[in-house]
Amino acid sequence: MLFHVRTPPRAVRGVEANRVEIAWRNYTSVTSGASPKPAGARDAQPNASPACYNPAMSTPTTPAIPVASRVAGFTYAIRNIVAEAKKVEASGRQVRYLNIGDPIPFGFRTPPELVAVVERAMREGHNGYTPSPGIPQAREAVARDFVRRGVPTDPDRVLLTSGTSEGIELTIGALADAGDEVLVPTPTYPLYTAVLAKIGARAVYYRTDPARGWQPDLDHMASVITPRTRAIVTIDPNNPTGAVYPEATRRAMLQLADRHGLPILADEVYGDLAYDGEVPAIARLDPDAPIISFSSLSKAYLAPGWRAGWLNVGRTPRLDPVLAAIKKLADGRLCSPGPMQYAVAAALDGDRAHLPALRAALRERAELTTRRLNAIPGITCVAPTAAFYAMPRVKLPEGKTDQDFVLGLLRSRGVLVVYGSGFGADPADGSFRVVFLAEPRELDAIYDDIAAFTAEFLGA
Repeated sequence: MLFHVRTPPRAVRGVEANRVEIAWRNYTSVTSGASPKPAGARDAQPNASPACYNPAMSTPTTPAIPVASRVAGFTYAIRNIVAEAKKVEASGRQVRYLNIGDPIPFGFRTPPELVAVVERAMREGHNGYTPSPGIPQAREAVARDFVRRGVPTDPDRVLLTSGTSEGIELTIGALADAGDEVLVPTPTYPLYTAVLAKIGARAVYYRTDPARGWQPDLDHMASVITPRTRAIVTIDPNNPTGAVYPEATRRAMLQLADRHGLPILADEVYGDLAYDGEVPAIARLDPDAPIISFSSLSKAYLAPGWRAGWLNVGRTPRLDPVLAAIKKLADGRLCSPGPMQYAVAAALDGDRAHLPALRAALRERAELTTRRLNAIPGITCVAPTAAFYAMPRVKLPEGKTDQDFVLGLLRSRGVLVVYGSGFGADPADGSFRVVFLAEPRELDAIYDDIAAFTAEFLGA
């Protein structure tokens, strides 16, 4: 793409001519890589065209404005792959989207009592900025919910955020400088790696083991800690695998973090969506450990577009500087969406009557997904125990990658999943993430298509 500079110096007359001539010489020197010329300096070739001037055109041109180099490291496969799906749709083929964990397009509905609370807040005029940390009644409700879960919490250590995502970004921004490291599981939720790339820090992966239900490899986690490590991320229940970690694993992680003086960033947004019931907060095991917890209304309360999230900074004084830094950064973005904050207390203090049916629906889809995918020759799938994700693996032919399988499935059958390497997995592992929120009948048809394509792919 080229941009046009409309006035070359030969078009200027009168008293402005000398000033514009100097500016033009400096401009052409910069765009050609030379040093700017002082006033009165002569060109070596007086009749040469300016460096970026095309005589066949009426105006000179300059290159496109460059972007920051760090953007090259910012990827978010869950969204990036949609561009390929749009190309398939443009060719006339329908695409079934199993890439984004949004329950709403699949027929799930936000509890009406929460909608009513937000509507009332809007009608009563609560449409301006809120305090940067959030409205007091929402922060107090989050604190009460942590206390109910066995985690003593002061409302002053709670911040309302634009979804869990903003809480993660604020916290990483408060903890890590360029060149620092944060431990994240592989496969991982790609927001972590994207945020770290944006600030010039580095994601260091610790393995999770599909042979053990995608549990963390604690020995490997210990082996990748360095003097540059600033935090350990745990996603439990897990996106993208649907795993839930047992208490022994959580205790071991706390002990490891304590030995190295590291905080734990606990992504617990799916804590209410384990099929067997609520998953305890990791901070319950040690309320004085340096733990920063994240959650929201997005998943369990079926309101992802509201961007109503929160973070809780543990009570230990060791985290006081981090809390102050997070609040300072939060001031710069003013506040999270105001009317939606009024739903937080209604959700957390309410009866949560929608949750049993939601968990049952997710369990049904998880069992169908596990059964159907494991029945496909060449594919294995660990049964998820929470949320609405599964991370199957296909045995790839030599020389093929997970992207080859996923893009082939999209173009051949119109089924969009996300390749595992978008979550930090090895492309040769053949993993891919499935979002199983669709109706069971539709999922059955989709798994028929995956089976047919897999047979073609592995037989090719």
